[in-house]
This record gives sequence, structure tokens and C-alpha cells, in this order.
Amino acid sequence: MPRIYRWNSKGAVKAVTVLSALAASGYAAVLAGLYVGQERLIFPSTPLPADHRFRFDEPFEEMRVPVEGASLDALLFRQPAPRGLVFFLHGNRGNLQTWTTGLDFYRHVNYDLFIFDYRGYGRSGGTIESEAQLVADVRAAWNAIAPRYRGKPIVIYGRSLGSGLAARLARDVVPSLLVLVSPYASLVEAGLRRYPFVPSWLVKYPLRTDEILPEVTSPVLILHGSDDRLIPPGDSERLKALVRSPSELLMIDGAGHSDIHRHPRYLDALAERLIRAAGG
Repeated sequence: MPRIYRWNSKGAVKAVTVLSALAASGYAAVLAGLYVGQERLIFPSTPLPADHRFRFDEPFEEMRVPVEGASLDALLFRQPAPRGLVFFLHGNRGNLQTWTTGLDFYRHVNYDLFIFDYRGYGRSGGTIESEAQLVADVRAAWNAIAPRYRGKPIVIYGRSLGSGLAARLARDVVPSLLVLVSPYASLVEAGLRRYPFVPSWLVKYPLRTDEILPEVTSPVLILHGSDDRLIPPGDSERLKALVRSPSELLMIDGAGHSDIHRHPRYLDALAERLIRAAGG
């Protein structure tokens, strides 16, 4: 004779409650892990040995920029009689060793190049702990080099991660030109595209370029690869619509996120704008 099972509503409710609690606790644990570890996700720094020595064919000067609790490693590549300076804020991977390629481009346009590593990158000390700290470090680097170029055009260039920092700095110091390469509208949105289950308030580094860019009064050049799979070209289109100063957006056909600098149209457009910024 078949056994008859009776529905136990109290047991079912209890089971559902337990499973819901486990799911909630698991979700909370994931969020906690992302909150604590987001610096490792956003800033996957690549350090260099303390005794690392840079070697380049171009004349350069290595500098240390003092910041609160640490110092930043920076390189200044010089031309004999430069038109001006490009203040370069690099992306979230690599370091000065990997970002200082194509130096002949700056010789071609006759601009000095200043580039530094964020905390924990290359030979820079310390660790990144907040957006406010990051913004303060960028300003310290600017203050360390900009006075040398008083009376000459200075171009602030931000690529990928550096684009949001570049926009913030340009709003405050008003350079001759702001160049944004593969920029994001905000780091919050960029993060949510990858982790859609994460609430926006969990992001410690919102970097709201979309809120800052309308306050920039310098001319703005935006360059984006049409095949960028990391930061959609639509972000640049949105940013272009927000700019109130003279601006231009160039989509580089066939360029992705990491190879845009190898495309002739990108190089030609950037060279033309740099020379124009210097009155050439």
C-alpha cells in the first residue's frame, strides 16, 4: 500500500525562510567582499622593484612627487625647445614602464611629456584608499610640474581610468586643452555594467565625469575606438553632449580599448590638436 505524505505547511515555510536567510547572507557576503576588495578590482597595480632603472632613447628626468604618507614616481621627457607640456594620466593597468611607448610621437609634435604612477603602481609608494586621496595626488603631481611651463600651453590628457581624473583636474586648473581617450561617463555605471547586482552606493570611486565635464571651460577633444568592448563608445557620445566649451568627438574606426593609440587617424588627430593648442 503506497505511503501517503501529508503537506506540512509550517515545515515548508520554515524551509523557505531558512533558504531565504542563506541567500541573503550569501549576497551580503558577496557585497562585503566587493566593497572591501574593490581597490584590487579597479586598481590592479603593477609594481616595479625599488632598484628599477628606466632606460629610454629620449632625454628624461625621473621625479618624486611627495604626497600625504607616500611619494609618487614620475617621468618628464624633454624636448630641446618644447611647444608645451602634455600632462598624462594613464589607465588602471601597467606602470610607467609600459605606458612610456611611442615617445617619438612627442618629439614629432615637439611637446614635453609628464607622466606619473598612482600609489602602488611602479615605484610609487602607498596604496589607493579613496577618491579624495586620488584627486589630491593628481593635483600634487600637477603642482610639481605645471609651474615650470608657465606661459606655455599645457594639455591634460586622460586615458580610460585617467579620463575622469583628467576632467576633474581640468575643471580646476583650466588647461589649454583637455584630451579624453576612451572615457567613461562614470565609474559607477562602468562597474554596474560588469556587476549589475551591486547597488551603486557600494562604489567608493564614482568618478562622475558626466557631472564634472559640463563645468570644464577648456576646449575638449574626445577620442574613442568604435570597437571598444570595455567602455562603450556611447559613453563618449554622452559626454560630448554635456560639454559646454568648444569640443570635438572622433570615433576611431576599428580601434578597441587597448590599441587605439596604434591607429594612424588617432595619431594624426591628436598631433593636429596639440599643434593647434600651441598656436601652430
